[in-house]
Amino acid sequence: MYEKHVLICAGTGCISSGAIEVQDALEAELKKHNMQNKVRIIMSGCHGFCEKGPLFIVFPEDIFYCEITAEDVPELVEEHLIKGNIVDRLLYLDPTTGQRVTSHEDILFYSKQNRLVLRNCGVIDPENIDEYILRGGYLGLKRALTMDPFDVVGEVKKSGLRGRGGAGFSTGMKWEFAFNSQNNKKYVVCNADEGDPGAFMDRSVLEGDPHAVLEGILIAGQAIGSDEAYVYVRAEYPLAIRRLRTAIEQAEEYGMIGENILNSGFNFKVNIKEGAGAFVCGEETALLASIEGERGMPRPRPPFPAVKGLWGKPTCINNVETLANVPLILRRGADWFSSVGTEGSKGTKIFALTGKVNNTGLCEVAMGITIREIVFDIGGGIREGKKYKAVQIGGPSGGCMPESHLDLPVDFDSLTAAGAMMGSGGMVVMDEETCMVDLARYFLAFTQNESCGKCTPCREGTKRMLETLERITQGKGQEGDIELLEKIATTVKDSSLCGLGQTAPNPVLTTVRYFKDEYEAHIFDRRCPAGQCKELLTYYIDEELCTGCRACKKVCPADAIEGEKKEPHVIIQEKCIACGACLDRCKFDAVKTK
Repeated sequence: MYEKHVLICAGTGCISSGAIEVQDALEAELKKHNMQNKVRIIMSGCHGFCEKGPLFIVFPEDIFYCEITAEDVPELVEEHLIKGNIVDRLLYLDPTTGQRVTSHEDILFYSKQNRLVLRNCGVIDPENIDEYILRGGYLGLKRALTMDPFDVVGEVKKSGLRGRGGAGFSTGMKWEFAFNSQNNKKYVVCNADEGDPGAFMDRSVLEGDPHAVLEGILIAGQAIGSDEAYVYVRAEYPLAIRRLRTAIEQAEEYGMIGENILNSGFNFKVNIKEGAGAFVCGEETALLASIEGERGMPRPRPPFPAVKGLWGKPTCINNVETLANVPLILRRGADWFSSVGTEGSKGTKIFALTGKVNNTGLCEVAMGITIREIVFDIGGGIREGKKYKAVQIGGPSGGCMPESHLDLPVDFDSLTAAGAMMGSGGMVVMDEETCMVDLARYFLAFTQNESCGKCTPCREGTKRMLETLERITQGKGQEGDIELLEKIATTVKDSSLCGLGQTAPNPVLTTVRYFKDEYEAHIFDRRCPAGQCKELLTYYIDEELCTGCRACKKVCPADAIEGEKKEPHVIIQEKCIACGACLDRCKFDAVKTK
C-alpha cells in the first residue's frame, strides 16, 4: 500500500522541459531512501499548464509544484516526502497577488475551467487501460452495445454536440447521414491532423487519454454500422502515436477492439495513418485522399463523405475532441451533456491559450464563457501590466476580436457573427505592442504557403492579398489598398473550393473591420502605431538618457551613430537602416522609435 502518489506530467511540453530527467532523479532518490514501495510515481498526460512544467503533484495532499528540475528532487524527497514539509519556493506564484498557491484547485488557471474532455488528462497513466476503466472508461461503449444503433445516433443528436474541428456541424446529423447511407462497408475516420500554429489540443488528448478517443470511435462505428476506422494523425506527434498504438493493443487484449466485442456480435478494427504534415489535409476530403495514397487535395462536395468517402464508401469523419465527448454522452446521457453550455453550443471547448498572457496552456471551458474571463481569469491578464489589444480566435483561419468584444460569449454562433470562428481552438492574445497589419500578414503567409493550389481563388487570391499586406508593412502602401484587400478577400471567401480558402481571409477582414485606423496609419502616415514594422520606424536617441557609453555605436552596421565618448549620441537618419541593433544593445533605454 503506497503512502503517497507523485504525479509527474509527461506530456510533450513537460518532457521537453525535463520531465523524464525529473522522473529518473525521483526514482534514484526514492531508492536511496528505500522508499520505492512507499511512493508511487505516475507519469501522466498533459495537465494543460504547459509553461509551468515540468509539473510535480503530491497526493493525497494535492500539493502542486511547478517548473521542477532534477536538481530540485532531493529537496522535495527530503523535505516533503520524508519530513512532510511543503517546499514553498517550488509552489506556483500567482502573478496577480504575489502569493504562493499550494493546490492546483486554487489556481485561477484551473479553478475557472470545466474539464470534461480533459477529465483524465494529467490524472491517469495514459498507457494503463485499467486506470481508464476505473474512472468509468468503456461504460459508454457498453451501454451503446445494448442499444439499437439508430438510438445511439439519436442520443448524440439530442445532446447537441457539434463538431469541434472547425465548422461546428451537428455530430448527430453527420452520424445520421452515414447511418442512412446503404452500403455493406462503412468507415469511421478520426481527424487528428492538427496543423494550426500554436494549437495542441488534439495532441494532448491523444497523449493524455487515448482510450477516450478510441471509445468514441467504437461508439461511432457501432452507431453508423461500420467495422473499421482510421486515425489520421500527423507524424510530428510521435508521443501521441506511440500512446495511441499502446492503447489499441491494450483494448484488443481486453476485447474492446476486435471480434465480437463484449459478446455483442460487433466487430471493429482500428488503423493508424500518419500524415506528412500538410495543413490542407485537415480538410476532410483532402484527408481522405491522403489515406488512399493520393496527394492531399480537396474534392468538390457533394457528394459528402457520409455518402461517398474513403474508397467511395460512406465515411463518418470527426476530430479528436468531438469523439472524446461521445463516451460521456453515452455514459451520462444527452440531457446531462446538453445542460452545459448555451442553447446553440452545448458542452465545453478546449482552447490552446497563448500569446501575451501570464498563464498559457490548455484550458477547457463551458460554451458561453466570455473572452474576458478566459484572458483575465484563466489567463491571468496581460504580461508586464500592458494593455490588452485583441485575441485571435480559431487559428490562422480565425478572426481578431478587439477590446470592445471582451464580453463576447465564446460559442459557435456569437463568434461567427463577429467575424471569427471557433476553429480547432487556437487562441492567441495580443497586447498594445502587436501590429495588427503585420499579424494579418503573418497568418495569411501561413495559409498561402499551405494552399494546395488546386483552385484559382485560393491559390492566386491569397498570394495577391499577401503581396498587398507585405507592401503596406514595408511602407509602400497606397490609396485603395484597403478596398483591394476587402474585394479580394470576399472573392476568395465566396469561391474557394474548401475550408482553407474559404476561411483564409478572416484575419484580413477582421483586422480591417476592427483596426482600420492601423491600416490607414501604415498607408497614409507611413507609420506603424505599434512600432513593429521596421521599414516604418524612425530611430532616435534621447539626449537626456544617453550616457555616451558608445555601446550603440559599436553595434551599428551602417555606421549611422555619431558622438563623442560620455557625450549624447545622434543617429544620422540618412544612414540608418532601421535594423534595431542599437535599441537592443542600449542599457539606458535611450534609443527610441517613432
